[in-house]
Amino acid sequence: MANTKGPATERRPYIGGQAVIEGVMMRSPRSFAIAVRRRSGALSVRERPMFDSRKGVLAWPFVRGVAALVEALRLGSQALRFSSELYERDLEEAEEKEKAAATKAKAPGVMNTLASWMVAIATLDDDPVAKPKAQQRSAGSGALTWISLIAAMAIFVALPQATAYGASRILHITPDIRSFGFQALTGLFKLCIVVGYMAAIRKIPEIHRVFQFHGAEHKTIATWEAEQELTVDNARGKSRLHPRCGTAFLVLVVLVSVLVFTAIGPLLPQLPVGGAALENVLFFLMKLPFLPVIAAITFELQRLSARYCLTGPLRVFLYPGFAVQLITTIEPDDSQLEVALASLRATLWRENAEQAPAEPADQQFASYAELVASPGYAPTPAISPTAEHAAS
Repeated sequence: MANTKGPATERRPYIGGQAVIEGVMMRSPRSFAIAVRRRSGALSVRERPMFDSRKGVLAWPFVRGVAALVEALRLGSQALRFSSELYERDLEEAEEKEKAAATKAKAPGVMNTLASWMVAIATLDDDPVAKPKAQQRSAGSGALTWISLIAAMAIFVALPQATAYGASRILHITPDIRSFGFQALTGLFKLCIVVGYMAAIRKIPEIHRVFQFHGAEHKTIATWEAEQELTVDNARGKSRLHPRCGTAFLVLVVLVSVLVFTAIGPLLPQLPVGGAALENVLFFLMKLPFLPVIAAITFELQRLSARYCLTGPLRVFLYPGFAVQLITTIEPDDSQLEVALASLRATLWRENAEQAPAEPADQQFASYAELVASPGYAPTPAISPTAEHAAS
């Protein structure tokens, strides 16, 4: 999105983000920030520096897609843990004050490992590869990541293939697992499972609110992209749908996987194992190394669509992702918009600051108005955007 205002040498920072529990995380090339609404109504804000690791091999097309996804998921996991800890702390304090056992039942235990992993992807908006300067990973969090990845592959890769095989047997169709027809059927079931899963977890109260914050995040980024002042009034009227959304990424992954596995299926060896079930298992295992390839292709396609399909007849290619985003985004209220705006202001603070501490202390504000009035997060002169802003 080009703009003739201001010096051509300046750039408007590229913004991505993710919804978390009762909050929003925003990311720019130099910073990421998490803003969480506490039960008291206050805003807790954590801001940290970032550095761009997209250099050398990691900057190559297709390679950068896998690197971006891995790092974004790591950062998203950190943001989810931070927001979850604050949420649980508030519940514990409320329980101590109210002495009510019912309060305990409201804890986000229903946000199990797989649910939170899928929500992290669905609410993730694409951004440049970047890592926090100080990144610590515990053994426990690493184990949970592996458990969630294995569970996700079982549900969203193995289950669709098994369902497609079972359906072909019921319909008395020869189930050639390497054929285009079988891969298309697998893709159809995969899409149904993804959409059905999102629709199901949307009914969980905590995730319903996460999807509201997802909508608030999109509206806030749209306000930034429109070069408007970061206010609730400006954000309220923006669309809650966005072309770079992680939900659109998931939909595109399904379509790309059909094409990739149709292309490579005939090239994979047919082992004389003597059983359809075992042949399906072996084919599933042979497909696993190609998952990063699918992620890389999808990443590049999403970048292209975000750049060239925003207007005109090509916009039709964005509609499948937009349709599923109607599930994973919900219209937010003004208090949720304030949280997303607060997160973006905190992120832009480092982008605009000449000097900033390496690891500033977490801050708490009684209200959004107090945050806006803070010297660090007060409105600053806009940075002129370039075409790079629309899609990196």
